[in-house]
Amino acid sequence: MIQRIAIIGLGTMGPGMAARLARGGLQVTACDVAPAAIERARTMLETAEGVLDALGIAAPVAGAGSVRFTDDIADAVSGADLVIENVPENIAIKAEVYRAIDGLIPSDTIVASDTSGIPITQLQAHISHPERMVGMHWSNPPHIIPMIEVIGGEKTAPQTVATIRELIRSIGLLPVVVKKDVPGFVENRVLYALLREAVDLVERGVIEPEDLDTCVSWGIGYKIAVVGPMALLDMAGLDIYKSVSSFLNADLSNRGDVAPMVLEKTGAAKLGIKSGEGMFSYTPEQTKALQAERARKLVAVRRILEGRE
Repeated sequence: MIQRIAIIGLGTMGPGMAARLARGGLQVTACDVAPAAIERARTMLETAEGVLDALGIAAPVAGAGSVRFTDDIADAVSGADLVIENVPENIAIKAEVYRAIDGLIPSDTIVASDTSGIPITQLQAHISHPERMVGMHWSNPPHIIPMIEVIGGEKTAPQTVATIRELIRSIGLLPVVVKKDVPGFVENRVLYALLREAVDLVERGVIEPEDLDTCVSWGIGYKIAVVGPMALLDMAGLDIYKSVSSFLNADLSNRGDVAPMVLEKTGAAKLGIKSGEGMFSYTPEQTKALQAERARKLVAVRRILEGRE
């Protein structure tokens, strides 16, 4: 049974993950080599705990777990039943973490990666006992979105997948087992297909960015929050889908590279909220207010979807 968890690398996702796991009664040690990242994570942890309170997510009868911070990786993984790697999306960086922990943990300690889409088969090539490695892809913000993808690589033992799936269920979250280890898994493949078409439409001058967001959020987004894509096919009728896709699929964006508009903006360091400008512009005050408002709306939507409002 998993009781003690180490999270290696805090970044954007780590604090929310730590807060949700602790709220589930687990003991969490959160590790980052950067002191600034740990200090930022402490503040983010407090915010995440407030959101969990707003969601009405109570600790189990036995009580809430705890979160402890450290900058020592050996300290972090000592006694851990599960190590979650949460460092940047770079195989070399992740491999360095696996080498660092390999000699510090028993062979039966499960190692999970929160990678957004690097195939687990590629990652498990850099650790001993690859049968204990699994993908555990949380969705951002991790303390609000209840779905977590579970992905086994070519050498992952079925029991490893089952153990992580049951852990997720045991703390009231929704595990989704991805049956094939494809790049991007499922959530990001669907998301990036949508983003590719959205960027293409804006770049071709078909629609303004603000109107694109309104169209998606209040059109398909509003429906898909309640009716998933497969159920939507049945609701609309497969005959309708067959008819429309017979001509529309040929006109959809199928580019295999990155759109020039995105390359231009990233080349100019216009990265989005983190830099103050991307598709839109943001002041520090706007960013803070926007993040709070999005969290409030996500909490409200989740409570409604769960039938609690």
